[in-house]
Amino acid sequence: MNRRFPLTVTAFLFLIPVLCFFLFRASPDSETRSVATTESPTFIGSEACAGCHQAIYRDWRESQHANAMQHASAETVLGDFNGVQFKASGIVAEFIRREDDFKILTRGPNGAEREFKVLYTFGVSPLQQYLLDVGGGRLQAFSVAWDSRPTAQGGQRWFSLDTSEAHGSEGPAHWLRPDQNWNAMCADCHVTNFQKNYLPQQDRFESQFSELGVGCESCHGPASRHIQWARGNTALPDSGLNRILDAHHESDWQRTEDENTARKVGNDKGEQDVCAQCHSLRHLVQEGMQQGGALFDHYRPELIHPPLYHADGQQRAEVFITGSFEQSRMAMEGVTCVDCHDPHTQRTHEEGNALCARCHAETEFDQPTHHFHPPGSDGAQCVNCHMPETTYMKVDPRRDHRIAIPRPDLSITLGVPNACNGCHEDKSAEWAASRLRDHYPEGRWLTEHYGSVFSAADAGAPSAQLDLRRLSTSTAYSSMVRASAAARLDPQVMENSRIIAQLLRSDDPLLRQGALESAGGLPIEERADLLGSVLEDRYRGLRSSAARLLAGAPDAPPTLSSALEDHEKELELNSDRAEHLNRKAMLELALQRDDPTQYWLRATALDPFSTQTYLNLASYWSSSNQESKSEAVLLDGLSQSPASPELHQALGFSLVRQQRNEEALAAFKEAYRLQPESARYSYVLAVALFNSEPEQALSLIEGAIRKHPFDHDLLWAGASFNARSGRREEALTYAHQLLSHYPKDRRARLLLNRLQ
Repeated sequence: MNRRFPLTVTAFLFLIPVLCFFLFRASPDSETRSVATTESPTFIGSEACAGCHQAIYRDWRESQHANAMQHASAETVLGDFNGVQFKASGIVAEFIRREDDFKILTRGPNGAEREFKVLYTFGVSPLQQYLLDVGGGRLQAFSVAWDSRPTAQGGQRWFSLDTSEAHGSEGPAHWLRPDQNWNAMCADCHVTNFQKNYLPQQDRFESQFSELGVGCESCHGPASRHIQWARGNTALPDSGLNRILDAHHESDWQRTEDENTARKVGNDKGEQDVCAQCHSLRHLVQEGMQQGGALFDHYRPELIHPPLYHADGQQRAEVFITGSFEQSRMAMEGVTCVDCHDPHTQRTHEEGNALCARCHAETEFDQPTHHFHPPGSDGAQCVNCHMPETTYMKVDPRRDHRIAIPRPDLSITLGVPNACNGCHEDKSAEWAASRLRDHYPEGRWLTEHYGSVFSAADAGAPSAQLDLRRLSTSTAYSSMVRASAAARLDPQVMENSRIIAQLLRSDDPLLRQGALESAGGLPIEERADLLGSVLEDRYRGLRSSAARLLAGAPDAPPTLSSALEDHEKELELNSDRAEHLNRKAMLELALQRDDPTQYWLRATALDPFSTQTYLNLASYWSSSNQESKSEAVLLDGLSQSPASPELHQALGFSLVRQQRNEEALAAFKEAYRLQPESARYSYVLAVALFNSEPEQALSLIEGAIRKHPFDHDLLWAGASFNARSGRREEALTYAHQLLSHYPKDRRARLLLNRLQ
């Protein structure tokens, strides 16, 4: 037998520690004894890790994390820049190669056509975007992307990510819009150690980062002290790292012969939060989580709310995985990202059903008796039933990580998608529900689903409050579901107050966040007693939220001052965004401290399409008895967003206050035309019409009540308008409906007594 190869391998393995010694050994002038250092760790780059972690480094180097953002070059640019011309609604571009440079000829911020040099590539597969410098330190992601899929799959082409607005202008994904700004919306998850460094007085960015792509230190934290540890400074705790992540071990999960599903016996140390810093939809509170911080100190995750999620929690908008996964039974049982995914390659540990079979017995689940599809077919794949895909960015299918049971019955009752009809598009949801009933007559798919409660609550059903109280306090549901139920609690319902107070004292920060969202519905003078403790919460994100809700509150506790500092730092960090400038204006207004209009005006300059900014500024001028200024602001907003029903309705109210009722009626009609499904626009138009066109107003109210049977204002209009029109029976019907949902409504009770 030839033994030279094994000897060579042995010699090479022996050399690894020797190489590490020379690579990382201390200099002759350095202190060689082991001491714990107090200096802050610094980022040193992923290449410094390669000497000792060669195999892991090679795996990572080929991953999408490593290549999330790269300098534009012939090696990294995938798109066709050979003079290709592209035209779509709202954009015209030509892609040009000039020696080593890649250029895009298109209209810039001032409307003039010019060539922009591609500085960086963004992503690899299934699409690649390109970053362009538009001045002021701003990088924008160009909204015409390269489809990098094979030709056979429809790829190798340019396509527009934008969808133009109804009135023909560029949509929100147009490359010059704020949502396509790399500095604020993309960078922290495509480079390592990002600092935004926005300078509001100059309206420019001086953004910095340590390394292109998602490097080793994005997850493990700055590695300078780890290098010191590797050089022999063993007094450094935790190998010199700020964050210790457990390696994945299949032995963390065990299953006996008589069990169908494995149980977790190992331990993990928070890698979920490390993944969630990017793989979640969240709001930035404070930079620097890669230094080793906690998620809620740096971000505020989104809960299950429309239009981000369907009522049953299925992904709808781009929610980036974690919010879906945190709903799942898997997460509740201790499953983490690395149980299925290799963190360095991002690939799953096994392909197909073999991945699920690591924990779930093949003899039970990978059988036609379970999935009732031919073995090996698409319908027999676990993920196609339990993790259906939704396509984002037009070519990027992403699986729903709720890992849920298909529920075609909820498609019937709630109108949500279901996995069965995702494949069987020619069949109805009723057909799919019938098939499931045949195979699983007593299956878990028949149990009550929190989506039904959320749907009822979002429709305004008062009866949903009881179910929300039950959901928010039941440990049978995940923290994400419970927090989302808590956020829907009406804080002015007496029975809910105790639940909200209880959840604000929970050890789970997600539950505290849900309770905070609910408490925002209280009048400001009633918030202090409830929210005072959260001003001293261990997490900055929750302290900041509580401070926002208590700013300007009478009898606010002294701890508000410190929490307000946290909140103002959050606003300053995000002062490049119109929504945060709006919050800054509202804060100044609440504290009666500074002129709020300056922040609204800055917001309109940064984002002329920010509807909320115009609404807030117009409301401010109206409350200051300067109605002509209010009208002017709304007209300015409509010049940018003519299809905004909110602006048309606000304009109508401004015109009413100026006693220009005919013009106001036209504005209310336009708001309703743009969004006829809205309960509010229907109600306002009916009120405006009633004196001149009572039959039309009544018809409008009746149609709206059929769509929104729990809406208080619509039911009151139905009762009172019919009473005033001499339609006693119809008025009685609506009065009874109103009182059945709102039994404490004294006005409705008086009307009913009068009618009887």
